[in-house]
Amino acid sequence: MMCRPTRKNAIVRAMVFVNPSPEQICQMLRSIHTIAVVGLSSNPERPSFRVARAMQGYGFRIVPVRPRHGEVQEILGEQAYPDLESMPFKVDMVDVFRASEQVPAIVDSCIALGIQRLWLQEGVIHEAAAQRAQAAGIAVVMNRCMWRDYSQLCRQAP
Repeated sequence: MMCRPTRKNAIVRAMVFVNPSPEQICQMLRSIHTIAVVGLSSNPERPSFRVARAMQGYGFRIVPVRPRHGEVQEILGEQAYPDLESMPFKVDMVDVFRASEQVPAIVDSCIALGIQRLWLQEGVIHEAAAQRAQAAGIAVVMNRCMWRDYSQLCRQAP
């Protein structure tokens, strides 16, 4: 039996996630003020702490979101929350420092809360969840460092 593409069994190409352009990333970063950092560590040696501290130094408000909330109540002078749903206010962007397999649940929260921007840090990759977030109207950046992009793309531009 020979398998030829027909309308019923045609090969469907999977959509591949594409990050916004550098100009769009800079525009996105310049349009926000409050960033919830999911997985923010209180350890100054951890990348999440260093990135959050740097962004706070640029004037962004950082809101720690720690699934193991009981351990630490405050990071970088801000109250920590156990999840996005526990925050009593809406944030402009969610920045994720969690394992890739946890991204779908974070996307669910962003969709439910009406959060419009999602950033998945370097090494945090989940194409299906990123595409689902985009389909829900969320601007998504994946597998990039927010601190590096802000420093390189936005600080020199007018």
